[in-house]
Amino acid sequence: MSRHVRALILLLFVASCGSTEGTAPRNLENACDILNERPHYLRAMRRTERKWGVPVAVQMATIHQESKFIGNARTPLRYTLGVIPMGRQSSAYGYSQALDGTWAEYKQKQSRPRAKRDNINDATDFMGWYMHQTQTGLGVSKRDAKNQYLAYHEGRSGYARGSYNAKPWLLTVSDKVQTRAILYENQLRACRKL
Repeated sequence: MSRHVRALILLLFVASCGSTEGTAPRNLENACDILNERPHYLRAMRRTERKWGVPVAVQMATIHQESKFIGNARTPLRYTLGVIPMGRQSSAYGYSQALDGTWAEYKQKQSRPRAKRDNINDATDFMGWYMHQTQTGLGVSKRDAKNQYLAYHEGRSGYARGSYNAKPWLLTVSDKVQTRAILYENQLRACRKL
């Protein structure tokens, strides 16, 4: 076997050992399929549910909307003159699409300096922390995926001002998050192994 063929085989082997966190699970329409494919997601979400009280289905629906379960998701690039990249639309990153400032606040207040947005454990804990504060400060139930999502997207002060009312597209998205949370919850009840 030639050196080039051996090098190619070695390269393919090393690439196949890489993390799947940069790709979405195969079937995003079924909660059971997602969690069977990535069981560590379920462990992370159950831990968050126990710690913060945010149901697994609400976490899943929010992550689906924010990143489609892609750990290193980023917002699209902005372009000048249609071709010159001028940076990202925002600093949102990871499963939870947390912004730099909010993520820094979470790490400081929760004493988690090593937390990473592309780690499902850290991302779900962040979401639990954020949604817990939304319930405490604004009275939004942790089971209310629609309004938790609106507060998550707009920030708690924006939600309190009702800024989402001027964004019909966002109201449509929040309805989809609520519908998906209900779908995921029903599917999770039917999962045999979970």
